Amino acid sequence: MDTPPASLLYRLATAHYVSHALHAVAALGVAEQLTDRPRSAEELAAATGTHAPSLRRVMRLLVTEGVFVEQDDGRFSSTPLSETLAGGFADAVQVFAGSMVHRPWGDLLETIRTGDNAFERVYGQGPFEYLADRPEEGERFDRTMASFTRWIAIGVAKAYDFSELRRVIDIGGGEGAMMTGVVRAHHHLEGAVFDLPRVGAAARAHIAAAEVEARCEFVGGDFFEAVPAGYDAYLIKHVIHDWDDERATRILARIREAIGDADARLLLVEGLYPAKVDASFVAAGAARNDCNMMVVTGGRQRTEAELAALYERAGFTLSRVIPTDAGASIIEGIPVR
Repeated sequence: MDTPPASLLYRLATAHYVSHALHAVAALGVAEQLTDRPRSAEELAAATGTHAPSLRRVMRLLVTEGVFVEQDDGRFSSTPLSETLAGGFADAVQVFAGSMVHRPWGDLLETIRTGDNAFERVYGQGPFEYLADRPEEGERFDRTMASFTRWIAIGVAKAYDFSELRRVIDIGGGEGAMMTGVVRAHHHLEGAVFDLPRVGAAARAHIAAAEVEARCEFVGGDFFEAVPAGYDAYLIKHVIHDWDDERATRILARIREAIGDADARLLLVEGLYPAKVDASFVAAGAARNDCNMMVVTGGRQRTEAELAALYERAGFTLSRVIPTDAGASIIEGIPVR
């Protein structure tokens, strides 16, 4: 029997119940308690310092979404979703299902009416300033981005032919997960991570932990002001989608200035927004990311045609799009001479 449309709409309207529940169990470390064996709500409550009847009710809600399994004896056991949560995804859930993101989404209607950024309206500052002022949240956000980036770096290193390149720099590279991943996969490369000086200590520690400090370094600076010259390729992952067209063009133009007359290329790593959306998993992910950029950063996801126009304004030609198996594409740009 088909589900009535009203029931489907109700499920959509109450989806935030699930995200709040997921955030709660991620913050409490509940999934980690189930990695060795099933446990009762009372056992989980004792381990997490919570109220067993309330925890049981939240666990049962998440059972309906496939996060946990409720056994015949009432104990709860893990699933691939909870194993992923316990395996390092808890930070991401706390970032994207937490109050930092939820509060500005609650003001979405005003953004639709005005086009103004919700995050700045709610918090009085942009997301990057917000995170800089709140070290604990900032560190969680950095860990989340690094976790995603390690996965993407594997896909980029496998999909792109780096054999003719020698020196590569990652613009806005954070702690260096992308650059170290690529350098570890291609032993002939020398790499650099370029980001704000405040992340230098963490980036150098990450580079040392990856055991590539002989071939990779951190360079501090601001990509709105200037970008280091002298590299064969300029990687930039999940940065351009954070910004509106004006500021995105400015970042790309700084890279173009750094390239000058050299035979270098731009390697933008982002998810492409389909020219036409449907109900597919890929289109849904792109649309969610796009609206989240609108609400949180004021940026946007872009189609291939929109990126080509952005490249042209900054002095590049979009030469090709190379898909990866990590949910992102490599959008290659060649300098216009």
